Amino acid sequence: MTQRFDLVEGVAAGLEDRAAAWWFVQDFAEHWAVPLGDGDGWTEADLAAAEERLGLRLPAALREAYGLFGRRSDLTAQHHALLGPAALHLDEDGRVLVLRHGNQDAAAWGVGLDELHRPDPAVLYSRGGDWQPWLDRLSVALVELVLSESLHAPADRSDLLEPLDDAALRTVEQQYVQLPFPDYPVFAAPHGSRWFAGDEVLLREDAGGPLYARARTPEALADLRKTLPGDWLNADGA
Repeated sequence: MTQRFDLVEGVAAGLEDRAAAWWFVQDFAEHWAVPLGDGDGWTEADLAAAEERLGLRLPAALREAYGLFGRRSDLTAQHHALLGPAALHLDEDGRVLVLRHGNQDAAAWGVGLDELHRPDPAVLYSRGGDWQPWLDRLSVALVELVLSESLHAPADRSDLLEPLDDAALRTVEQQYVQLPFPDYPVFAAPHGSRWFAGDEVLLREDAGGPLYARARTPEALADLRKTLPGDWLNADGA
């Protein structure tokens, strides 16, 4: 009998330990998307070629993630794309290895060259200006990336509620579990966001902005809309 995947427990573990982060991604793919399989990761030859081109060694966390799920665009590149090894590059000042580009190049994420010696280095973030701290471990940033990209799943499993009024926000806070992400800026919400989850629902509340929703099934999304009635973007096509 297959053990039920607990999204809340999986995220909590994945934020604490690098190996657990990859177990979380594997379990999330199996239960919420398509299971990981052969060919979903980049090969050692791909990684070695990138290192030779760049003249540097990639951190262990990035190598592990690339090897496990780096080619799965549904997990890594629905909106703000994780770059493949051949597309990795340095920023204009040659101080940051750029790993991810925002939609329409409005933002970028990377690792400072002075951090590359660490197995699980801190991640930086830029919105067209100076680089700022993002998250203190790459494995945590990649868990956040997989969850954020999952919010852009097909319309029968994802939706957007805007505006998010006070009553709806209170319902979210009362009926769903807040995930233990550290404070960090989010692309669309510089003042921070909060993640919540239920048995079959993942939510992100952007401070002063909309509520993003990802459900495991169409039925779970329909139930969410009943729990939080409002102007859901995709409801008319449900």
